[in-house]
Amino acid sequence: MRRPVACVLAMAALLARSAAATPEVPFRVPFEDVKGAIAQSRDYDILATTNGGRVQAEALIHLARSAQETRPEGPPLLVGHDEWFRALLQVAGVPAERAPTYARLAWQHRQDILVEYRASHVIREVIQGPPPRMALDVTISWPSEVGPSEYSYEDTTSTPHLKVTNRRVIRYRLLDFGDLIVFDRMEGLTGRPTTGALGLLFSVLGEGHIVEYRMAIAPDGTQVSRGRARKAFFEVATTLTVHPDGRSEKGVPPDARLRALAQRLSVPLEIRYVN
Repeated sequence: MRRPVACVLAMAALLARSAAATPEVPFRVPFEDVKGAIAQSRDYDILATTNGGRVQAEALIHLARSAQETRPEGPPLLVGHDEWFRALLQVAGVPAERAPTYARLAWQHRQDILVEYRASHVIREVIQGPPPRMALDVTISWPSEVGPSEYSYEDTTSTPHLKVTNRRVIRYRLLDFGDLIVFDRMEGLTGRPTTGALGLLFSVLGEGHIVEYRMAIAPDGTQVSRGRARKAFFEVATTLTVHPDGRSEKGVPPDARLRALAQRLSVPLEIRYVN
């Protein structure tokens, strides 16, 4: 009788391990919740390409904060491409043909957003710098059978103009420090300036991998941001000022408040992530 009992116990252990290894089914965020999250972004043009990262960060942080209150144990959130695109259009009050290129291409390629918001699943250790108020592990992707492995577009509203390429899978950690938002450990997104001196340089080097993007917001909605791109052993860091209407300029104007924000962007950060 011992052998059958041992077999049953072994089978039970195997099934338990298999169940533990099964990926969690994410919670698909309803359209109205996505719309409400995007609607939280006020006092700036949410359709401007230069404000796209800010819209996404603010909306995802809002959704994650709500999920932490109602579903602290998970599972991760899934923001569908169709819900995001329709919500953006409705909040902006424009038809699909007036959607910015980056948003339209994301919708056409069916780029869904998966958000892990449980801190224990995101951060292993803060080595240097303050701990973030919230840390998210964000993956943006489309099904491999849908289309190409990447697509590109050019942002002519930035200074300098920028060519951006989206890989099929984009991943980053989104950190909210209250007065500072950081896109850290970015993967799957490349870009290069196409105008100015940096445009000439990158025409030789090729596209660089965008590895980090930081932003801080002034009370009037002006954004000061700093991005880092890497190509082999070459790295470029650029600081931009993005006005609420989407106009951008390289560097920071001689404004004490904006200069203080630029200084905040340089805070040293080193974080070990779960994976």
